[in-house]
Amino acid sequence: MSFAPTSRRPRGEGLRALLWLSPWLAGVAVFFVYPLLSTVYFSFHRYDMYTLEFAGLDNYRYLLHDPRVGVSARNTLWLVAFMVPATVLFSLALAQLVTRLKAGAGLLRTVFYLPSLVPMTAGTITFVFLLNPGTGPVDHLLSLLGVRGPDWFGDPDWSKPSLTLLSLWGCGQLMVIFMAALLDVPRHLYEAAAIDGAGPWRQFRSVTLPVIAPVLMFALVTNVIYALQYFSQAMVASRVASGVTDSPGSSFSPGYPEESLLTLPQWLFQTGFRDYSMGYACVLALLLFAVSMIFTLILLRQFRGAEAGEGS
Repeated sequence: MSFAPTSRRPRGEGLRALLWLSPWLAGVAVFFVYPLLSTVYFSFHRYDMYTLEFAGLDNYRYLLHDPRVGVSARNTLWLVAFMVPATVLFSLALAQLVTRLKAGAGLLRTVFYLPSLVPMTAGTITFVFLLNPGTGPVDHLLSLLGVRGPDWFGDPDWSKPSLTLLSLWGCGQLMVIFMAALLDVPRHLYEAAAIDGAGPWRQFRSVTLPVIAPVLMFALVTNVIYALQYFSQAMVASRVASGVTDSPGSSFSPGYPEESLLTLPQWLFQTGFRDYSMGYACVLALLLFAVSMIFTLILLRQFRGAEAGEGS
């Protein structure tokens, strides 16, 4: 009579695993779970950093009637719909160019990567001055070609495209990530595709894209989250382009020109730390968190569906 061997987990193995995970669990509890629960709690209150008063669903009702929420949400979604694809595709194109070049690749790699090393605030201020319609060199060069440049950061129709150009200018880090992914594609796959008569576009679509798909998904998810949290560049560009300072008697309202650069994180900051309406700011934070989760889940589901389709 034989018995199948049974594997019994040693006593204390679960406790040891929990002990090794405890630093991560403590970090998640302190820096994610507790702030999230606190945000939910304060969203049901009127809180101005000094007094706390229960308000029920009043903050959520006001969210439906706040005109700035609609404006900031549209601007933020514009960045997700246009700036993110443009940045990802441009970074991929630069990486493809640098990896294919045989001469001067090192110089171009350095030139394309250097802008990403410039501090965010300094880069934004420099970019605004470069695109200044009166004194900027960009419009001066365009005038030499007989082209009249727009009022880049002073025209509501051009302000968000100007921020997109700023994002393209500083995409060096993403380019390096794509370069690493492209260099990791096995050469024999390209050789086999060439033998089968596949041209450059077919090789890119049938060989390159499937191999770098996880990196491409990483770039999309991180850039979508980055666009949903877009704050510093839009705030700095608005302030510099408006010419308003923090001197006595002057006030700056984010979103210049005409609230075209007002993003959801900026309105959250204005509500919480300028108007001291922290309860309503918590509602905006929960809205931003929910939208980020929805976009991330949609992208991951699309990626898994594409992987399943290729596998079948």
